[in-house]
Amino acid sequence: MAKKILIIDDEVDILKTLTMCLELEGYEVITADDGAAGLEKARETKPDLILLDIGMPKQDGYMTLRKMRRESHPDHLFLRTIPVVIITGRGTEMKRLFEFEGATGYITKPFDNEALLKKIADSLK
Repeated sequence: MAKKILIIDDEVDILKTLTMCLELEGYEVITADDGAAGLEKARETKPDLILLDIGMPKQDGYMTLRKMRRESHPDHLFLRTIPVVIITGRGTEMKRLFEFEGATGYITKPFDNEALLKKIADSLK
């Protein structure tokens, strides 16, 4: 059975590129274009891993990750431990995401597909 990956990013080109890359590698891909929609899709679809952009309107990646890690509904407790790889153009704020919010890893934009696939494979172990 294919691993399910949820991509949460507001950039349409990033969503398309990542979807194509991951589907070619055999992953099932779900997408959301903002944090609130992504959180809802995560609750509904129970992905194996989430790729999460930080800089989004409405609900940014920080708030989305914080809500996942503090989920209290009994049916959604899996969100506390699901691997989340941050996709960001800013590498300087990563310490905060790991220490305080529970991110699994990160990759900076523009990213290399091979590096991203390795990060995903390592995070799914």
